[in-house]
Amino acid sequence: MKFKFILPGIFILGTCLSFAYKLAEDPFNDLLKRLQDYNKQYAQEKVHLHLDKPYYAIGDDIWFKAYVINTQTSAPSNISKALYVELINEKDSIKSQLKLPMDGGITWGDFKLPDTLTEGNYRIRAYTQWMRNAGPEFFFDKTIKIGNSWANRVFTNTQYTYSKENTAEKVSASIKFTDKKGLPYANSDVSYEIQLNFRNLAKGKATTDNQGEISISYLNTQPALYKSGKILATITLPGKQKITKSIPIKATSNAVDVQFFPEGGNLIESLPNKVALKAVNAAGLGEEVSGAIVDNDGTEVNHFESLHLGMGSFVVNPQPGKTYTAKVKFKDGSEQIFNLPKALPSGYVLTINNSNPEKIAVKILMTADLVGTNELKLVAQNSGNVYFVTRTPTQKQIITASIPKKELPSGIVQFTLFNGANNPVCERLAFVNNIEDRINATLQNLKPTYAKREKVALNLLGKFSDKPLQGSFSVAVTNTASVKPDPENETNILSSLLLTSDLIGYIEDPNYYFLNSDEKTAQALDNLMLTQGWRRILWKNIIANTPPIIRYHPEKSLAISGVITSYGGKPIPNSKVSLFSSSGGFFAIDTLTDAQGRFNFDKLIFTDSTKFIVQARTAKNKKDVDIKLDILPGQIVTKNKNTGDIEVNVNEALQGYLQKSNSYFDELTKRGVLERSIMLNEVNIVEKKNPAPNSSNLNGSGRADFVFTAKMLENCATLSQCLQGRVAGLIFEMGVPYLTRSGGRAPMQIILDGMNVEADFLDNIVPSDVESVEVLKSIGNTAIYGSRGGGGVLIITTKRGGGFTGSTFTPGIITYSPRGYHLIREFYSPKYDAATPDNRPDLRSTVYWNPHVVTDVNGKATFNYFNTDEAGTYRVVIEGIDMMGHLARAVYTYEVK
Repeated sequence: MKFKFILPGIFILGTCLSFAYKLAEDPFNDLLKRLQDYNKQYAQEKVHLHLDKPYYAIGDDIWFKAYVINTQTSAPSNISKALYVELINEKDSIKSQLKLPMDGGITWGDFKLPDTLTEGNYRIRAYTQWMRNAGPEFFFDKTIKIGNSWANRVFTNTQYTYSKENTAEKVSASIKFTDKKGLPYANSDVSYEIQLNFRNLAKGKATTDNQGEISISYLNTQPALYKSGKILATITLPGKQKITKSIPIKATSNAVDVQFFPEGGNLIESLPNKVALKAVNAAGLGEEVSGAIVDNDGTEVNHFESLHLGMGSFVVNPQPGKTYTAKVKFKDGSEQIFNLPKALPSGYVLTINNSNPEKIAVKILMTADLVGTNELKLVAQNSGNVYFVTRTPTQKQIITASIPKKELPSGIVQFTLFNGANNPVCERLAFVNNIEDRINATLQNLKPTYAKREKVALNLLGKFSDKPLQGSFSVAVTNTASVKPDPENETNILSSLLLTSDLIGYIEDPNYYFLNSDEKTAQALDNLMLTQGWRRILWKNIIANTPPIIRYHPEKSLAISGVITSYGGKPIPNSKVSLFSSSGGFFAIDTLTDAQGRFNFDKLIFTDSTKFIVQARTAKNKKDVDIKLDILPGQIVTKNKNTGDIEVNVNEALQGYLQKSNSYFDELTKRGVLERSIMLNEVNIVEKKNPAPNSSNLNGSGRADFVFTAKMLENCATLSQCLQGRVAGLIFEMGVPYLTRSGGRAPMQIILDGMNVEADFLDNIVPSDVESVEVLKSIGNTAIYGSRGGGGVLIITTKRGGGFTGSTFTPGIITYSPRGYHLIREFYSPKYDAATPDNRPDLRSTVYWNPHVVTDVNGKATFNYFNTDEAGTYRVVIEGIDMMGHLARAVYTYEVK
């Protein structure tokens, strides 16, 4: 915790302050101590993902590197060791989830985009278990466009128009259906369904005209409730193939909402108040507006005009007895009147002037009745770290201050003003963009021009305060001719970790504020601070001394833990608990429960799809116990907050990129590197029901010499009793199964839900919990199991099938398939040799991706790659971090001819 009292010589508040007070006896200092303790307990983690491209196509791979920082410490040992990264579709459904191991706050991975996916607006969400305490508002959550041309037969282009019909909002949509070449699907039947907020609103049928278009309209009779949704349009192609397209509905009207935010929190009578405004259209995007402020007598007191993305500010001095409205003029010429917040007769105004690059000017104003009444305190903090605290008596109505920016870190600084009763009365955010906090990442040996397929050998030099540093960097190289950059909205380590990770809600074009350092950008950023709410820490919890609610703890390793109890729920101490698995080789470990019946297998390392068996016995080797595993519920998928980034016509927006990626995918398919799914015409097939669903039989479900179904196992006390005498050649000795053809020497191999268990394990399984038992005894069925199948195999599948989580199916035994680590793949980068030329076309969209370029003690690292066959401007994006949490971001370009 960085905690600094600023002395009068550094922080001037109009009057020299006296610090002659006893810290331990001061109530306000006790409040700060509670804040310090709260922040230590509730240290926040922030995540940024550096993506190799701003958008993708079905068939692509999404490569990313994750950077995780802790707001209270730069020590990597205090950062979570596991990161969850999810790919979420437009239905707010998780299509893929990765659990990645982190070392020192960094990790990397990738998603494959198979052609079974459809085009659309997907989200990439990343978080740690610890971040779940703060809520999904602070997760990394990025909307990306994924187009589909390579595996797509139908393309749509939709245009919306809006109108009013009485109190309802009328939406008219024109949808054009074409093939990959742009040729229309004329005279084709289309059925459609309108959904708003997942509620079916209307449905109907239409036929495309000669241009492949249909026109539909619908009414939104509850505009306050339903804001967005989708059109599900199913077109019938020649050959009677039906293809359904999901078309986003971003809005149902052209309405623009305008809100006003007094600086510091409230309008105060007889004091000059700065007021910020924010105009947002129904699609969630900023709308430029202008207008005038008028009092209740009709007198204009000021004019205003938005500066950037519908945000701006103006000054008003509310007079007693007056009310104020804003006449807002929109870009279509229409006008609307909005009420300004009502002014309070008494109070404080906290105003910040952040235009000076060297310092922040603070001004505190108060109404005359508050002069000389009590002492004021001002606290500034960044990411939970208090950077200065100061006090001032209220002898003057105006108090000014000047804070050097070099004393503050980069990011959002929260200023809070407290009255004499130590209650917060004003709050204001300011953004500090300290260039001195950045790592200088320089590329050496970069030439202005290169040839196609020429080797690019580069040196990366990392420095901080002009001194070399050791850090981890990610490098992404793309050709802007095919992958056009989106600099204002692309993921950026600076905008993610310094800005959006601390703001709730949608931030439009967050990287705009980091592209330039001119006065207009600084003013636009300050307007963002005035209009965007920020509440990571609620002061009421600090004042009430309410401790943070910790539901999720940082994951330091993979672990399997739980409690052993009797069937009555009483914990059983000193129980022997065994954990074993045969996935990827046999593994077994034992432990004993503590006095509370708890056990913990810690510091495990395993990959996804690993299955375990947990077995427990009492100290007297009794198996009548209940195993309750510690299982965290999954994180729910909230609605997409970045609605402004949703693209209605994804394929149209990515048309140029999709055309180039098509050729690349076709070439990979010819080489056998990429697989294409083939959609066959519908054929009705009549077959027998699979007697062994969910089976792990390597021969295929149900392919066995004999299959016992659940119905055949209903009236048996043990499985050996069920199987005894019902299969020729199958015998049991002391509950262990043998085949007579093996001479009784080798017991049968038992495979339970895909896991190898010992032969004497059979009667631990309750027959009523079994879906099927497959008996493999012939060489044709056992050969696939090699030497393990020499004595025959019993494939047992429980009714939960394929393994299950946390449910006991037999006394003292439980199967468990926890989420393991994802296997990280390596990005393929070809190496061309002049002696053995490769004439196959090189059309890679991502020219080079390296997630872990590590600089040495001299701050240097080297890497190299080869250009592709395509000319253009190549863009090199470098992001990185060092052990102290300093950030790096650099962009370089060169020409390939």
